[in-house]
Amino acid sequence: MKAPVATAVAMAVGIVVLVGYFIPLSIFTGLRMLLLQWAIILAGAALFVGMVNLSQHHWARIRARRGVGSAWLVFSLWATFFITFYFAPASLPTRWLFDAILLPASVALLGVLAVSLTVAAVRLPRRRPGLFTILFLTTTVLILLGSIGIPGVGSLPFVSNLLRPWLAQVPAAAGARGILLGVALGTVATGLRILLGSDRPYSE
Repeated sequence: MKAPVATAVAMAVGIVVLVGYFIPLSIFTGLRMLLLQWAIILAGAALFVGMVNLSQHHWARIRARRGVGSAWLVFSLWATFFITFYFAPASLPTRWLFDAILLPASVALLGVLAVSLTVAAVRLPRRRPGLFTILFLTTTVLILLGSIGIPGVGSLPFVSNLLRPWLAQVPAAAGARGILLGVALGTVATGLRILLGSDRPYSE
């Protein structure tokens, strides 16, 4: 074992936090809240270090005159940080940044993603023909028709009212819940391996 102290501390902290969730004793609850607050502080410090590291990388690109986008990234990153830090997250300037810049940019990226997925779905039968490809393409077309309808005609009665809600609420929801269950089981397995000392990512 390369780092026995780090392994013992990580195992003890993980066990205390886990016990604090299941055993309603004041000592375990207080320790759990204290450790979670420390974890939030450490996560914020790690995020700040990541911001500094990203800025250093792009500052080198700016000095080498290899990217105008790097200058915009560094300026936007630190301007948003200082505005949020000075005015508080719920202030009017911070809300304006979110409503006028971040939200429209996210919507534009989602629009680009929708077009890209549509183009990929159209090209998919030529590259990988098969039953699941046809099923995926048919489902995609039905979802699109049920969501936006046909230009000049409007929404389709059966597709918009019955078929699209059923596809979204039954097969799609079942698949999403299956993925979430898989992620949850993987997280539990990883957490148990760290608590038992089998995995030690903190010892590198």
